Amino acid sequence: MVTDKHPWSEALAQWIRDAMAIEMPLFGVCYGHQLMAHALGGTVDYHPGGCEIGLQEIHLTAASRNDPLLQDWPKRFSAHLTHLQTITHLPAGAQVLGFSEHDPHQIVRYGVNAISTQFHPEFSPEIAAACIRRRAASLESEGKDPTALLAVLGETPEAKRLLLRFIERSDPLNLIEFQQEKTHVIA
Repeated sequence: MVTDKHPWSEALAQWIRDAMAIEMPLFGVCYGHQLMAHALGGTVDYHPGGCEIGLQEIHLTAASRNDPLLQDWPKRFSAHLTHLQTITHLPAGAQVLGFSEHDPHQIVRYGVNAISTQFHPEFSPEIAAACIRRRAASLESEGKDPTALLAVLGETPEAKRLLLRFIERSDPLNLIEFQQEKTHVIA
């Protein structure tokens, strides 16, 4: 947990500050989302509403319409989540671009090249299901129904596409295409 402030995590927080200083492209996911907020002067703590897990709907804010990654995005889309901690106070200058019913900070922009998501754009339904199964007993003790959470899992193309779009727009030397061509030639 970010609040544990382990030495490795605090070292990574300094790395985030250094990366921000040189405008390195950064995309934080879940722990990385929370750590970016912490590193840049925000606060993180356990969510007062408990765990958010499973397939949830993300709502975009009006500010997202002016964001280069989200300006043509659907106003709502599904994403996989699993977290106990959350950003409780944003760092100065941070802008919320997306939220869920449970968490007001699902997508946060920190600058031209830095964005983070509480949700997991990289998760498949199978990975999300494994997370739910692993936490089944604690979910039941919190009054959540793991079977119901598993029943509604599905693909999250918009969430996944957000990460891919960030990568594409953060690749000025076109290294991704070069790597694909190199792999194609070798194969």
